[in-house]
Amino acid sequence: MTARRPKLILGTITGGVLGLALTVGMVSAPAAGAEVPDAVAGVTSFVTGETEQPAKSADDSALTMVAAQDAVAAAEALNAEVAASGLDLGAAPSSVDTSDVTAWVDQLADRDEFSNRQLTSLTAYAVTGTDEIVAETAALQESYVAAQQAKAAADAAAEQAAAEAAALAQTNTVDGAKAAARDIASGQYGWGADQFSCLDSLWTKESGWNYQAYNASGGATGIPQALPGSKMASAGSDWQTNAATQIRWGLGYISSVYGTPCSAWGHSQSVNWY
Repeated sequence: MTARRPKLILGTITGGVLGLALTVGMVSAPAAGAEVPDAVAGVTSFVTGETEQPAKSADDSALTMVAAQDAVAAAEALNAEVAASGLDLGAAPSSVDTSDVTAWVDQLADRDEFSNRQLTSLTAYAVTGTDEIVAETAALQESYVAAQQAKAAADAAAEQAAAEAAALAQTNTVDGAKAAARDIASGQYGWGADQFSCLDSLWTKESGWNYQAYNASGGATGIPQALPGSKMASAGSDWQTNAATQIRWGLGYISSVYGTPCSAWGHSQSVNWY
């Protein structure tokens, strides 16, 4: 009796499995023409507890690894560009830290060595880290663009200032002052070459067209020899340093007092002042 017992137990297990297979087949019998499921595979899964979840986790981790690699590459490219630019981003971070996600990607490359639970946990870390890198890269890009715009504006302002300084330096020369006076006299007062000839004679006598001219005995100042020089502030706050401002004031004075430069010149010849 004892020698036959193993056969009885094995027969019982085999019968149970076969019965379970028949039961599964009876309960889930497909309609005619439908694909017939693998009953043995279903029974094996039921008995052993094995499912396709590990394969799905591996697929998820592979997709996560690709997304993380792309995010890291974009962040590091921007890091390099920002560093090469030398721009000051102010209080904003000047780079994105990719070290943690890079380490997780390296581990995901060996995902076959991890259990399903470990792989799921590692994938979750990588997803969170990738999201953070994407957000930080977007913020860095925004700060970088703002810094670029600020630098462009500063460069444009410096260029304009340099151009204005060069123009001022040219206007403050004798030839530059005469050219400015000719343009203003013609454009604003309609005075032609004859009137400019008188003006040239008048201001050559008074100051030699020197915007820094100063009469120590009387205090007359600048190209038109305004007395006092502060009168020219009505034409511009830069009257001490800008020949064009002095010229605008001087032509206005001549127009209001004498009418034309030739009349002012005639008066100067008569009494030695105007």
